[in-house]
Amino acid sequence: MVFKLYGFPPSTNTLRAALILNEKQVPFEFVPVSLPKGEQKQPDYLAKNPLGLVPYLETDKISLYESRAIARYIAELYADQGTKLVPETIEARALYEQAASTEIHHFTSIVQELIWEKGVKPAMGQQTDEAKALQLSTKLDNNLKIYEDILSKQKYIAGDELTLIDLFHVPPAMGLIKRAGLDPFSKYPSVDRWLKELTARPSWQSIQDGAKSSA
Repeated sequence: MVFKLYGFPPSTNTLRAALILNEKQVPFEFVPVSLPKGEQKQPDYLAKNPLGLVPYLETDKISLYESRAIARYIAELYADQGTKLVPETIEARALYEQAASTEIHHFTSIVQELIWEKGVKPAMGQQTDEAKALQLSTKLDNNLKIYEDILSKQKYIAGDELTLIDLFHVPPAMGLIKRAGLDPFSKYPSVDRWLKELTARPSWQSIQDGAKSSA
């Protein structure tokens, strides 16, 4: 099967999809889409992804947008290839889904807003809303205290086995550090250990400077 991943190289959502493709050892062609030029809003791209967002995965069997949907599809399709990323038992799946909800609502949603305020806005010559940034930073820090407690008792966010959900945290976390110049993670020993282990994986190392083809 031939895989084409359309996306913007530094986009956290694009990187999330590319990271899972790499972790599952699935070769893919990367097709850059320039967000600054508005290529994601052009008719030919909207025909692929009507939301006008990145990433978008094209195969000879299915076309998908939304990074987590792409990641879950790849993880299930190649369950026996590369790293196993989806638990099998009912109990483990329940904890996995709990972690998935936590990642979206209590981590990434906050981090993405912080990247926008402290990284993207200044890069575009816009003024950061410092009051909002402080509010977001405080909220994230409070949640990281909960992460620290969880990760002090188990190796990964959903238990003692690596899952998709751990890896989903990597692009936004590293985006916050690299693009916004903020590192709220290293002061929490268990969070720091977890994040350093994840970012040391070859699947991330190969794309840490931006998504690119592996095929």
